[in-house]
Amino acid sequence: MVNMAKNILLICGSGASSGFMAASIRKAAKKRGEEVTVKAASESQLDERINEINYLLIGPHLSYMLDELKLQTKGKDVKVAVIPQTTYGTLNGDKALDLILSMEG
Repeated sequence: MVNMAKNILLICGSGASSGFMAASIRKAAKKRGEEVTVKAASESQLDERINEINYLLIGPHLSYMLDELKLQTKGKDVKVAVIPQTTYGTLNGDKALDLILSMEG
């Protein structure tokens, strides 16, 4: 089986804090040899990027939007999860990558 690249979008309120988290995930993925593309954006930019991604990670402070975001991605091949506060707060790219890999099912 071919190891497909993972196109991941992190969203937060303004896209600023998720930018640091995205950089941390890229670093962790490089160490492990995982092929990923990780971008960060504000939640308002999801519509314009939804067709480019297969994983959507949500900042913990936006967890209240989970159901709404799942509806937005319905019918698309996009897996959605909220990044745990402890992972997000410490910018732990390894744990966030573990979360992504666990979403593969």
